[in-house]
Amino acid sequence: MPRSLTALVTLLLAVGFAASPFLGPSFDGFDPDQFPVPQIDPPVQPEGYAFSIWGVIYLWLIIGMGWGLWKKREDFIWHDMRLPLCVSLFVGCFWLAVADVSPVWASVLIVVMLVGALVALFKSPRDNSAFAALPVGLYAGWLSAATCVSLGLLTAGYGWISADTAGLIFVTLAILVAAAVQSTLMRVPTYGIAVIWALVGVVVQNYSTSPSVAALAAGGAIALLLPTFRSWRKN
Repeated sequence: MPRSLTALVTLLLAVGFAASPFLGPSFDGFDPDQFPVPQIDPPVQPEGYAFSIWGVIYLWLIIGMGWGLWKKREDFIWHDMRLPLCVSLFVGCFWLAVADVSPVWASVLIVVMLVGALVALFKSPRDNSAFAALPVGLYAGWLSAATCVSLGLLTAGYGWISADTAGLIFVTLAILVAAAVQSTLMRVPTYGIAVIWALVGVVVQNYSTSPSVAALAAGGAIALLLPTFRSWRKN
């Protein structure tokens, strides 16, 4: 696909992704009864307020991809970032509708979204980071946490492990993935910030009901501060 057309498609997909919550059925998280073992206030999931980060992600991606279409539509490095980002955003346009009917397929699709976002993040240009790397980093960071939440809900919801065990396993996985990505990338601190935001939401969700999960999330958030701060200094 020509670079200028890819730039336009990326912007349109970012707009479509942001519009998807308004075009489909209302989705406030998986219904507990979508699982054989109902998931009521699952420990792996952040407190509801944490999901407000989507508003920032949507707006920043639209602004960034709009600026890129205007200023960088023929840029080779932007083009390399746009291709996997398009895959992620395209799947994201339909994710809410799928999640409303099938947690299993929603988990599969969010992994696809995450892979596309991470590839885009590592290919993102170092210049003009406010319009490319930083919004993509925030998106990829939140998807990293959301993917672990989705997998945790799936494993507990189908009775493979208990809800508390799922919280411990998949919060640990989110911390390890985030630490590996942020430490390897050594730039784009918004990635770590998004995961830290999610982990703090897990602390708020669990501090009185599942203190072990809350403590793990708090420790992970503190541990991620160092690679995130180093990335901020080098960004």
